[in-house]
Amino acid sequence: MNYLDFIREIKVELSQYPLLEMLIALTILILFAALANFIAKRIIVRGIRHLITKLKSPNQSIFAQHSVTRRFANIVPAIVIMNGITTVPHLPEKVVSFVQMGAQAFIFLTLALTVSEALNIFNLIYQRNPKSRNKPIKGYLQLVKLILFVVCGLMILGTFLKKDVFTLLAGFGAMAAVLMLVFQNTILSLVASVQIASYDMVRIGDWIEMPSLNADGDVIDMSLHTVTVQNFDKTYTTIPTNKLVTDTFRNWRGMSNSGCRRMKRSLFIDQSSVHFMSEEEQQKLRDFLLLDQYLDSKKSEIQEFNNHLSNQSRYNQRRLTNLGTFRAYVEFYLRQHSGIAQNQTILVRQLQPTSEGLPLEIYAFTNTIAWASYEAIQSDIFDHLIAIIPEFGLRIYQAPSGYDFQNLNNDHIDTKNVT
Repeated sequence: MNYLDFIREIKVELSQYPLLEMLIALTILILFAALANFIAKRIIVRGIRHLITKLKSPNQSIFAQHSVTRRFANIVPAIVIMNGITTVPHLPEKVVSFVQMGAQAFIFLTLALTVSEALNIFNLIYQRNPKSRNKPIKGYLQLVKLILFVVCGLMILGTFLKKDVFTLLAGFGAMAAVLMLVFQNTILSLVASVQIASYDMVRIGDWIEMPSLNADGDVIDMSLHTVTVQNFDKTYTTIPTNKLVTDTFRNWRGMSNSGCRRMKRSLFIDQSSVHFMSEEEQQKLRDFLLLDQYLDSKKSEIQEFNNHLSNQSRYNQRRLTNLGTFRAYVEFYLRQHSGIAQNQTILVRQLQPTSEGLPLEIYAFTNTIAWASYEAIQSDIFDHLIAIIPEFGLRIYQAPSGYDFQNLNNDHIDTKNVT
């Protein structure tokens, strides 16, 4: 009884100081909200998550990364504040109404985010199903989330305007045509921004290439309407955001993440220089180019094949060519080069012959993505190959130049003078 009398006496004393009484009541309300938040997140949510870990579900990692209960628990302090703000004395009615509307709007937004998080978990679990590759549902879930957030926004707007959601929908329906006409570019950019973010198409710092708009460089800024690219020549290209969805572009992020960069270039061989190798040529390459293993294995393979053709003409028998030996040398050289990524594809192949010669394509990956280092490694490899190719009796095809015609003319004049 004395305790109740003490509280009444405190209330009587505080009633003489309205501002102090209001501040104390607000402090108590905030403490109650913090306590409710602590109980909801530290006790209830942790208990639920601990219970989930005991179930030994194959999707535990997904539930650990995405906590629906923790996000849903955010409505507990909002409910405490929304109901408790009316008990604070001497608080203006407009302030009470505004706080209640804000708390209610926060509850609507929290519920929408909770459902969105639940949809994300459902999508991740579904993606573990082998059938998800043929029947993805991500697009449908994104449409559901879009509708969910639109409804949530209308409910929040209706809360502050003190109007029903259906009344707002009727008003927006009448102005839909005008709004779409006025904000056409904004709507397209907004939809494109959502798609870019959802599919992770472009990030700031990505190297993108868009030939239709002369863009080739790093993305340095992304806004609602435009994406700014700094080209490698230090110029800037501004791309409308919706163009990244409607037009084709190349993103080099995969190359950057892999840590290696593709090298794909051809040497054009003069086809008239391709011939069968004699024993002297084979011995020369064996001593000079360390192709012992290749030449020995090829020689035994060809010998075994030719034994089955002993009664055939020598023209039908297999023989070692200088081009095949050069291909083997290039592959050995690439596999021993310190600048080539050995865990990636290394390929030396012939392409379709053309009037400019026989293309011998070198397909490999450097172990660096730095532009200068990549070009240095590529140039070093082709410098060596171009310099050593005469040792195989091969020639690089090159269209005749004015210098060649001048020498041919001079040789013709010298021959004529001699005769």
